Amino acid sequence: MTVVETAPIPAVAPPAVRYRDVLAVPYAGRLLGGTLIGRLPTGMAPLAILLLTAPGLGCGTAAALAALYLAANAIGGPVLGRLVDRYGQTRALAAGAVLSSAALLAVGLNGPFWPVAAVLAAGGARPPLDPSLRAVWGKGMPSREHTRVALALDAASQEMIYVTGPLMVAGLAAAFSPYCAVAATAVVGALGTAVVITAPPSRQWSGEGRTGRADWLGPLRSARLRVLYLVMVFVGVPMGALTPLAVEAARRFDAPGLAGTLPAALSVGAFVGGLVYGARSWPGATSRHLLVLSGGFTAGWLLLLTAGGGPTMLAAVLVPGLFMAPLLGAAYLATSAAAPAGAATETHALLVAALDVGCALGTVAAGLAPTTVLLPAGAAAATVLLVAHRHTLIPGGLPCSPPKTPSPPDGSAQSCAPTHAPD
Repeated sequence: MTVVETAPIPAVAPPAVRYRDVLAVPYAGRLLGGTLIGRLPTGMAPLAILLLTAPGLGCGTAAALAALYLAANAIGGPVLGRLVDRYGQTRALAAGAVLSSAALLAVGLNGPFWPVAAVLAAGGARPPLDPSLRAVWGKGMPSREHTRVALALDAASQEMIYVTGPLMVAGLAAAFSPYCAVAATAVVGALGTAVVITAPPSRQWSGEGRTGRADWLGPLRSARLRVLYLVMVFVGVPMGALTPLAVEAARRFDAPGLAGTLPAALSVGAFVGGLVYGARSWPGATSRHLLVLSGGFTAGWLLLLTAGGGPTMLAAVLVPGLFMAPLLGAAYLATSAAAPAGAATETHALLVAALDVGCALGTVAAGLAPTTVLLPAGAAAATVLLVAHRHTLIPGGLPCSPPKTPSPPDGSAQSCAPTHAPD
């Protein structure tokens, strides 16, 4: 009898997940588009408030009101995120959208306290659409790789908010009036929220509920999440410092356009970098990605220190932008992996709040003492934190590339599921 030897069948790696695969998931495109529309007030409201209130209150008070909107959102976002996790997206997001839009329309009312109260309500009640989207995708995507690509697409596309939002406000204010720009901001926010909460995945989403006594610290009890939140504070410092430094650069180089184009160039670089990052799988765990991307983000700002004019500054600021959206995308993925059960929205909302706090700190610091050293310094602090706490982050790291061979029956192959070590 002749024995025929057959070669083993080579293992075939799973096909790579592309953007089209993510957008082919039912309602994924609608949820992303609605979230982007509903988040436009983040890029529109500060400038619209400034333009509306500056003639009557003065530039200094108007700027403080614009900053107050962002600060109120940093506080209200996690609170609303907890309500979303407890009661579902439909009621919490709808109530936030109605209150925030109505408050924006009231910003222009006369009186010593109305503008402050209206701005506080508008910012504090702004619906946490981006954390809600990430919570839905965390449960609704077919695989971890789909989730990774979806979050990278989210991180890249949100950068366009900070380009189109101010342009829309400037155009409406010039063509009609500043109040028209504020009203449009209110309408856009409500419209985007309506698109999201009427989609079946949003209506059916549940935060799995919480049992037992209320835990006021919530996600902050996790050591991994505390590290991620603190890292995001420092990542936000150069992002917030860039705008006042761009105004200073416009004055120094006698190039008024730099005040707007320099922050826009950062967003364009981030958009490109985010798309590249999500377009393929990269080796290593998410924790390693955070380290590498944070290092690139820091090094990119160093180029700006050597720029000697407007054109070179615009070219230089593209470099940290290339790393910014991938860094945020990796942070979103690490946050999803470490989120406690029943607190996904609040966990992501706290990450957004930490970034907002860093942006506010950077803006204030650059306004008090303009110095370009703030740009690499904040990013470097984030990198140092990641290096110092890398062992804390490793248990929450997710492999960002699919396994090359099928898992054996004993489950010894590397898995995409997070391993949870005690905090």
